[in-house]
This record gives sequence, structure tokens and C-alpha cells, in this order.
Amino acid sequence: MKKQTYGLEERLLEYSVKIIKTVERLPNTKTGKHVASQLLRSGTSPYPNHGEAQAAESPKDFIHKLRISLKELRETQRWLKLSQRVPLIKKPELLSDILKETEELKFSLRVSKRLKRNANKC
Repeated sequence: MKKQTYGLEERLLEYSVKIIKTVERLPNTKTGKHVASQLLRSGTSPYPNHGEAQAAESPKDFIHKLRISLKELRETQRWLKLSQRVPLIKKPELLSDILKETEELKFSLRVSKRLKRNANKC
């Protein structure tokens, strides 16, 4: 079976879906609600910010928007690690896949940012 490949936009959309599903698994406690709110905000932000980057008015604006997405992914990674460590879900090992995807998306955004910056130097 051939492995499906996705572009960055599709990966960020799917990542937002996974974040939403993860948030829905968090407990309805004071801590769970706080982490859920933060995770939902930071974890779904990279997708629309990537869309903003695609509509950037300049190369500098493009890089700025990608930096915002990258910053939000870093924050999301911290909330996921905290959720895993506490643990806030019954099977914290389930967060390993989304943590791995977070790392891969961070790498992809850093590469996109460098490519755009280097393209403008030519």
C-alpha cells in the first residue's frame, strides 16, 4: 500500500483536527480546562497563520507569519508534554504521535522560512 503524502497546508489542517480530538479527551477539572483552553488556542493557530503567510504582502511578512506558526507549535509542544507528564489523559503514550508530528511540522516551517528568505536573495 502506498503511503499518502500531504502538503504542509493539509498536514496543518490534520494537526488541528488531532489537537481538537486530544482536547476533547482532557478531564473536566480545573487543570484540564486550563490546559484544554491553552492547547486548543495554540494547537489550532498554526493552520490559519499558515494561510495568512500564503497571502503575505511581502517576503518579510511571509517569514513573520511562519514565525508565528512556529511559535505556536513550540507552545503546543510544551502543553502536550505537560499533559503527558501529569498525565491528563488515561493513555499518555497516545500523545507520542502528536508530539512527533509537532516536531516534524516545526522542522517543515523552519525549512519553508529559510527557502523563502534565500529565494529573495537571488
